[in-house]
Amino acid sequence: MLFRDRRDAGRRLGMALLRYKSENPYILAIPRGGVVVGYEVAAALDAPLDIVVPRKLRAPHNPELAIGAVAHDGSIYLDERLARELGVDEEYLLREVEAQKEEIRRRMALYRGDRPFPSLEERCAIVVDDGIATGSTMIVALRAIRGVRPKKLVAAIPVAPPEGVERLRQEADDVVCLATPVLFYAVGQFYEDFRQTEDAEVLDLLERRRYELMHARDGELPEASGW
Repeated sequence: MLFRDRRDAGRRLGMALLRYKSENPYILAIPRGGVVVGYEVAAALDAPLDIVVPRKLRAPHNPELAIGAVAHDGSIYLDERLARELGVDEEYLLREVEAQKEEIRRRMALYRGDRPFPSLEERCAIVVDDGIATGSTMIVALRAIRGVRPKKLVAAIPVAPPEGVERLRQEADDVVCLATPVLFYAVGQFYEDFRQTEDAEVLDLLERRRYELMHARDGELPEASGW
């Protein structure tokens, strides 16, 4: 194991990203687990925290295998070689894209309500997750954020296979990854505690970060909490 839990990973990742503290950073975390990591990164960089919501496109008969991903703005990444090998036809792909778009709409409404998406044109946008395996969801998240024209685009993850990091380098201006083990089976193998993150925790962390920034602007310290 490399990390005790997502909080530990986020704190270490925040330290590795300190060089961006002076570049007007804005943290965009991928729910659900990525928000726990992203909260710690945002705290380290004194930055706002928001979400970007990609969803993997599931292979037929094997929902754990990603053949690609789709983001909230409709951006799609497809592993065409894998899709061909699995015989994925256009009809299946269209159904799967629409199913995942529906879940994206649900999550965006739940986590963001009717708040407008942040303006990132003068920002260093840092997209954070708790790790990647194939990289599909991170790739499509980066493409979605690139579409709103941030000044700089950074991908930040605690752990990823070497080939995954290389794929991300084609999408982001920089990739910050703490560990790139060759023997990589799943993100969870590198965490002592990789329990599922619930919607309530995501909402709490997003609200907590907004509260902290509001009070920091007022020159007040936020109340201590059990977090």
